[in-house]
Amino acid sequence: MHMKGSCLCGGVIYEVSQLDTPISHCSCQTCRKAHAAAFNTAAGVKHSNFRWVRGQELLKSFESSKGKLRFFCSNCGTHLIAQRAEQEHVVLRVATLDESPQQTPEFHIFKSHEVSWLKYDGEIPAYSEWQPGRA
Repeated sequence: MHMKGSCLCGGVIYEVSQLDTPISHCSCQTCRKAHAAAFNTAAGVKHSNFRWVRGQELLKSFESSKGKLRFFCSNCGTHLIAQRAEQEHVVLRVATLDESPQQTPEFHIFKSHEVSWLKYDGEIPAYSEWQPGRA
């Protein structure tokens, strides 16, 4: 199974041969800020199962906590991976995959940091596209 992923502008493309850890959600404050979202969805991918295909020169990084670098596209800002030098894997931002990983999240961490205003599927109306009547 080879899956490609990319940033919003398409300037950076990567490929993974498999996910090496379960997919999880993280609601820690750092992930929320880095992703401008209520939580982040990630999975570990061993270095041997990850490769940059194109656009590596566009990557910038930010050390969000001691030793943890978050890599993003310098053109569009998409956060693609995070890594620590001592780890055997990168932390892949699953939402940047261009195809389904054929897995679903298995757990949610830092739930104690979850924002109070978050509502989950089924708790609010949902529409397949824009809400009716939107111009």
